[in-house]
Amino acid sequence: MSAEVVLAPGLWMPRAAMSILAARLVRHGFRVRTFPYRGPAPFEANVDALARFAHGGAFFVGHSLGGVLILEMLNRHPEVNAQGAVLLGSPVRGCLAGRRFGAARLGRWMMGACRELWDERPARWTRRVPLGVIAGTAPFGLGRMINGRLPGLNDGVVCVEETTVEGMTERALVAQGHSTLIVSARV
Repeated sequence: MSAEVVLAPGLWMPRAAMSILAARLVRHGFRVRTFPYRGPAPFEANVDALARFAHGGAFFVGHSLGGVLILEMLNRHPEVNAQGAVLLGSPVRGCLAGRRFGAARLGRWMMGACRELWDERPARWTRRVPLGVIAGTAPFGLGRMINGRLPGLNDGVVCVEETTVEGMTERALVAQGHSTLIVSARV
């Protein structure tokens, strides 16, 4: 019996955005399900919906806000049995580009109820199973186009330091932009 992987896309990304990653995982023998959610919906509602969607014993892979959801869900719901998790460009410590974008009326409207997630905050992994973090270092993406340069290493939307999780098992830096993390064969 093959292991299951639950994928969670980023904000404003349809489930189909994860199809290339899903196909690669299926070729490697995994069963894949992609969690559908409304990114601008209240964060707590999405966290609880993901807990209901998850089956026991799955691996979890989330991109951007999807990774923030996974981290929060697994920390809040110890009854969900996870084999491990990987976060791809997930701003678990907040997001400077998101704060800048949310300062404008259009940005506040587009981010909806999730905009408070971009405030700086701590991030901690409380599970005994492995947590991997993959952060991009190619600074091109929507965040850079809208908000200008970001400090330090970043993927054009999320700074590498914003992906740091206390207790993570390992982090890999890859020369990818934010949106290309989910289609990169290397990732």
